[in-house]
Amino acid sequence: MTAIEFNYHINTFSDRLKGFAVSLTNNQEDAKDLLQETMFRAIKYREKYTSETNLKAWLYTIMKNIFINNYRRKSKTRIILDDSDENYLLNQQESAQTSVISDLAHQDIQNLLDNLEPSLREAFTRYVEGYKYKEISDELGIPIGTVKSRIFSARKILMSQIEALNA
Repeated sequence: MTAIEFNYHINTFSDRLKGFAVSLTNNQEDAKDLLQETMFRAIKYREKYTSETNLKAWLYTIMKNIFINNYRRKSKTRIILDDSDENYLLNQQESAQTSVISDLAHQDIQNLLDNLEPSLREAFTRYVEGYKYKEISDELGIPIGTVKSRIFSARKILMSQIEALNA
């Protein structure tokens, strides 16, 4: 599918996507921003879309993931009301200490992933990146049942190793 055809197809879903965005955000301006970010990412990652998959579902998934990520980002930001005469609103990001702890936890998890058996790591990382079982199966050239098994095994190993780190 050419870029022009792809743009035409995603534009046919813009009205439905806007309705979905409004239902997620409950705000017209935020919904417009969400729709714009969704369209931008769809165009940016056009090569990741395969023509055999459902374009509408792919776009809805992108929008839902953007909304969830923005929600998580906002929940980490605290708003403080300054009691001065001007009543400034201050956005305070997570503290440096929290950020360092988060980076350490991320690095620990990355190290655990790096230590997984390569076949488990390949399937698991693709699953975490948002690929469907069928897509992983086709890409790795293995049955879907094997993909599910590898993802399950990787999860199980990682969970036990994370518990061991926290103990």
